[in-house]
Amino acid sequence: MTVRILIAEDQQLVRQGLVALLAVDDVTVVAEAEDGKGAVEMARAFMPDVVLMDLSMPELDGVEATRRIKTVAPQIKVLVLTVANCERRVAEALAAGADGYALKKLGHGELMAAINAVCAGKTYLGPGLSEQLVKEYLEGNDAMGGGSLTGREREVLRLIAQGLKNREIADELGIAIKTVETHRTKIMQKLDLHNSAELAAYAIRRGLIE
Repeated sequence: MTVRILIAEDQQLVRQGLVALLAVDDVTVVAEAEDGKGAVEMARAFMPDVVLMDLSMPELDGVEATRRIKTVAPQIKVLVLTVANCERRVAEALAAGADGYALKKLGHGELMAAINAVCAGKTYLGPGLSEQLVKEYLEGNDAMGGGSLTGREREVLRLIAQGLKNREIADELGIAIKTVETHRTKIMQKLDLHNSAELAAYAIRRGLIE
């Protein structure tokens, strides 16, 4: 059976390299997206079997794009492709619903092994991420702190810390303003914080923003 692939990657050369790696196998690249928003839209339009997802993309990052794809089409497998030394971001993607991750420097054999694993319903974990951190994120416990926050609440917190207003956060995440307000209230209650400045300080300490 041919595996239908969507490549979500902002660098054209990387996309071309992935297409070349996949050309000799029983897979078909049905679409390519150069940003997170496009990845979500193309996932809805093409309904691929697997999305190869970059983490650092414009419009929407790979974590939020993964979350949105899994919300509208949970049967689509998302395989995160990442560089080394980004443990926290990979773990966030897994918490958002990604089915596994592999390093961008992977060879043909590893790429196909990763694709076959997620298609078989398995979680593919490449090298570079501690097993304990993976376990904690998949169980919903953030080892970086703020373990009581949901994935969506962490995303709202990150955007608050970046200085976005409620309406801007709602537009960014595609949710209602009242939903943002509810998330903000719950975050403050859970963390015992009282204003945006305290939220921003917390987010910086916990590494939610650079």
